[in-house]
Amino acid sequence: MTKVRFQADADLRQAIVVGATRRQSNLDFQSANEARLEGIKDPEVLAIAARDGRVLVTHDRKTMPTEFGQFVVSQTSSGVLIISQSLPISEAIDALILVWEASTAEEWINQIMSLPF
Repeated sequence: MTKVRFQADADLRQAIVVGATRRQSNLDFQSANEARLEGIKDPEVLAIAARDGRVLVTHDRKTMPTEFGQFVVSQTSSGVLIISQSLPISEAIDALILVWEASTAEEWINQIMSLPF
């Protein structure tokens, strides 16, 4: 059982990354800045997250589901978690910590889910 590791997409509010890692210091949540994702197209972002074994966390409900579907046809994804922009930051943090505590990285392979559940 491997712990879930997260990768923030460039569109994800930084306050979610900061808040989650402050609340749970063992949480492995790489920012988009750390991964240099700014300006990179979705298929490459998915590839980077998959290469690094990280669940991609994004606000992108418009293009990411389609890009994810195309990606998993030929490659393995570590998973995608889409967080609604209208979800309060504190609830997004709570949900991410719950995912981290209650699931394994293996359960997220080729899975996409939206929050709120």
